[in-house]
Amino acid sequence: MPPTGRAANCDGPGEFVIAITRAYALQLVSIPMTKTTTVTQALSELKTIGKRITAKEESIQRYILRQEVLRDPLDRQGGSAKHIAEERQAINDLCEQQVAIRRAIAAANVASSLQIEGQSRSIADWLVWRREVAPARQRFLRGLASIIDRSRSEAQRRGIDRTVYGNVAAMASTGDQKPGDIVVNLNEQELAQQIEQMETMLGSLDGLLSLANATLKIEY
Repeated sequence: MPPTGRAANCDGPGEFVIAITRAYALQLVSIPMTKTTTVTQALSELKTIGKRITAKEESIQRYILRQEVLRDPLDRQGGSAKHIAEERQAINDLCEQQVAIRRAIAAANVASSLQIEGQSRSIADWLVWRREVAPARQRFLRGLASIIDRSRSEAQRRGIDRTVYGNVAAMASTGDQKPGDIVVNLNEQELAQQIEQMETMLGSLDGLLSLANATLKIEY
């Protein structure tokens, strides 16, 4: 609310209104302003901030040195030293803005969740899963499939055309196992399904993240 009461040293109604307006404006200056936007817009703004920082760094590099006998090219603007100080402060401010945006995005990701293939996690957890868990799991599962394929190809090259699934000891007791059989101790169909499921989950995650980023609101 604007301050009330008679302002000191006001001779007339007009000066009284001006005094009230100035006092109210001073109050507004101390109120921190926040910005509300979507995650998608915030991510785009981070890219813009990065470009602005790069431009200011290049500007500082251009004016950081000069021969003493040469005139300061920014003399009319207050000098190169003043320009560099202002640009460095501007960079610091932009870096703080980067931190504020990342902090707001991280908080929103923790508070929001997505469900994929019956699994529900926060967006923050899904991002960790996509970055650290999924690639390792894909390499492992594809590696298993590759080992089986290479072994089968080698067996066929040597003239062995039988592939046996299951436990070696159990088959030996029944007399079903033959010399030269290739024993696969896992279900290849299930392995193929797991590989496909990982690819499906990653595709679904990308789509849901794009939708969430376009609709999720943050403040900073």
